Amino acid sequence: MKNILFIIINWICNRLPINRKKIFFMSYYGSQYGCNPKYLSEYFVKNLPEWDVVWAFTEPDKHEHIGIRKVRYMSMRFFYELCTSKALVTNYRMIKLYKKRKEQIYIQTWHSSLRLKMIESDAEQSLPPHYVDMAKRDSKQISALLSGCRFSTEIFKRCFWYDGPIIPSGTPREDLLFSDNVSLKRDIRLKLGVGMNAKLLLYAPTFRKDYSLRYYNIQFGPLIETLHDKWGGEWIVILRLHPHLKDFSKLLMNNDKNIVDATSYDDIQELLYVADAVISDYSSLIFDFAITRRPCLLYVPDLAEYTEKDRTLYFDIDKLPFPKCQNHDQLLKCIETFNRNEYIAKVDAFMQQIGSYETGNSCENVAQYIIENV
Repeated sequence: MKNILFIIINWICNRLPINRKKIFFMSYYGSQYGCNPKYLSEYFVKNLPEWDVVWAFTEPDKHEHIGIRKVRYMSMRFFYELCTSKALVTNYRMIKLYKKRKEQIYIQTWHSSLRLKMIESDAEQSLPPHYVDMAKRDSKQISALLSGCRFSTEIFKRCFWYDGPIIPSGTPREDLLFSDNVSLKRDIRLKLGVGMNAKLLLYAPTFRKDYSLRYYNIQFGPLIETLHDKWGGEWIVILRLHPHLKDFSKLLMNNDKNIVDATSYDDIQELLYVADAVISDYSSLIFDFAITRRPCLLYVPDLAEYTEKDRTLYFDIDKLPFPKCQNHDQLLKCIETFNRNEYIAKVDAFMQQIGSYETGNSCENVAQYIIENV
C-alpha cells in the first residue's frame, strides 16, 4: 500500500514545473552528509548562491549545515524536491521509483576515485540479482558519470552498464586533500576529542561478509610505541570500522585511552584530512589518501581468502605503492623501515600509471558542466 502511495505521489510531482536553479543532493540514500555530494554542495553554496540547494536525509534533525534546505528521505516533500530539481547528484544508485524527466540532469559521482575491489558488472557474480537489475535501470537515466582517473574511466566504460558521457573532472571529495585549512583541521580534531599536537593514525579496515573481526587483530599498544619510535610524538589511533560494525568497535578498543572510535563519524574524508598515517586493507580510501603522500600501509592477513571468497581486485597488491603486511610483526617492521622518499616516488609513479585527473578543482569542473547544461 505504501509503495502504491509513493508511485502516485511521484507521478503527480513529475508533472510539476522544474526549478532551473535547484539542485538536489543525496549521499548513500540519505544516511549521511558526506562523500562527493557534500563537497560539490559546499561549492554551490559558497560560489553559486543563486542556486537552491536541497539535501535528503533519513534523519534531517541530525544535520545542521548553512546554506542548504533539508527534506526527509522518502517523504512527500522528498518526491516534490526530487522531481522539480533541475540537477540531481548522488554517490550511489538513485531510488527505484525515480524516473528522470527529460529536462533534468542526473550526475552520478560514484563513491571513489579509484577502486581496488571490482565493481558492478566486473563483480556481477558477487552482487544480488535485484541490485544488478536496479543498477542497469539506473544507469540508463544517468546524464553524466564522474571519473577520477583514466583507469577508472576504462572501468566505467566496461562495467557500469552505461554508455553516456564520462567527465574527466576528478573527484569532488578529493579537493579537500589539496587544501590546508588550519581552522577546519582544528574543528575536526575537536569533534574527535584529540589535541592539535597529537599525531593521528587512521585505522580503517573494510567489511567482511561474515561480520568477522578476526582479521582486525592489530595490537595497538606495540603499534603506537613503534609509531612513536619511528616518527616521534604522541600517537592516537582513530578507529573507523564499516558502519555495519558500529556495535562492535568497542571490542577492538579494549578501553585504551589512545584509541578513538570514529566509526559513526559522518565524513571519512575529514578523517583522512587530519590523519598523519593510515592503515587499511582493501578500501578505496587508500587511493584517496595517496594524494597527501603521507604514509599508508596495507594490513591484509586474509589476502588469499578475501580475494577468493569476497571480491576480486583490480590490482596486484604487491604492485601498489603501499607496503603490504600480512601479520602483526610485518606491520611493525614496515613502519620501522618505512622510507618516505621511496614511498613518495612510488606514489608519483602510480599516479602517472593510472592517469590521475585529480588537481583540486573537481568541484569547479563539475559545477561548470551543470551550469553549461542547464
